[in-house]
Amino acid sequence: VQLQASGGGLVQAGGSLRLSCAASGGTVSSYVMGWFRQAPGKEREFVSLIVRSGAPTSYADSVRSRFTISRDNAKNTVLLQMNSLKPEDTAVYYCAASTAINVPRMVHEYDYWGQGTQVTVSS
Repeated sequence: VQLQASGGGLVQAGGSLRLSCAASGGTVSSYVMGWFRQAPGKEREFVSLIVRSGAPTSYADSVRSRFTISRDNAKNTVLLQMNSLKPEDTAVYYCAASTAINVPRMVHEYDYWGQGTQVTVSS
């Protein structure tokens, strides 16, 4: 499966962005779909995931209650709605697909990766 992330940009603190991850060559409902992010000088970290059935979803503590992951099966797309953005959310955001049967939150558990989209939150 090929993944294409989009929707990043520059936003002020407190603002919102919606990231999209479009899949081709496979269906998003066949994978656990995740979002990760990587800030400069830091390791790539887990942000959120949605399992094949659509529920449950999982979030990193740092984004819980501010970010919402969802899936549009008709468009074969996974979305990440990001509200109340903070400067510390600044990073390149990656979508990824996992064939794991558990609830994968580690980078190495994901098999396919998109190219990343930059999110910059100004203070």
